[in-house]
Amino acid sequence: MDDESLSEWAERRDSKIGRLRAVPLTSGEGPKGSHLNSDAPRAIQRWNGYSWEPHGFASNLAETKRILYPEATEPAYSVPAPQQLSPGTGKHRKPQTPRD
Repeated sequence: MDDESLSEWAERRDSKIGRLRAVPLTSGEGPKGSHLNSDAPRAIQRWNGYSWEPHGFASNLAETKRILYPEATEPAYSVPAPQQLSPGTGKHRKPQTPRD
């Protein structure tokens, strides 16, 4: 069996410290998926290396996503549109078929 050393395990565990997760605050035995009940409030929890501790609160799924994934809310840079090639018979262009 391939066991990892204690130092590798501790390094892997410590790399997850500070990770956030959201837990829907719904009552009963209803669905618990993150995409379900999008209007339900959520508790934000932070991993401290040993257990999940309370970190914050979000009123709905959209606010939760802004907290958990802040890099996704930043505007993406724009890429200029490619320029159209002018007509011609360049080295890398397909040869024009003769028209009758």
